[in-house]
Amino acid sequence: MSNVCQKINYAEAQANLDEVCNQVVLSRDAVIIEREGSENVALIAADELSSMKETLYLLSSPENAARLFAALEEAGSGNLKPQTLDELLEELENDDED
Repeated sequence: MSNVCQKINYAEAQANLDEVCNQVVLSRDAVIIEREGSENVALIAADELSSMKETLYLLSSPENAARLFAALEEAGSGNLKPQTLDELLEELENDDED
């Protein structure tokens, strides 16, 4: 998803709704629908919205956000060794016991 949203007016969105919806789904970019005399609205793919809401929820706890960012940093460091599923489950069980 890019940082720049396409903007269209309400009449254009209404006249081309199916095409605009397909564009949003294919491009993964939101489209801002400008409404004269009313607040603008954004058209966004439903799964993109769900993903954003889930991310906001996960980052809403400072403790959880710190753990997630630490895990991302560790994953990007290249210092992790591959594990089998059994090894990972064993590691998680050991963490629960501590």
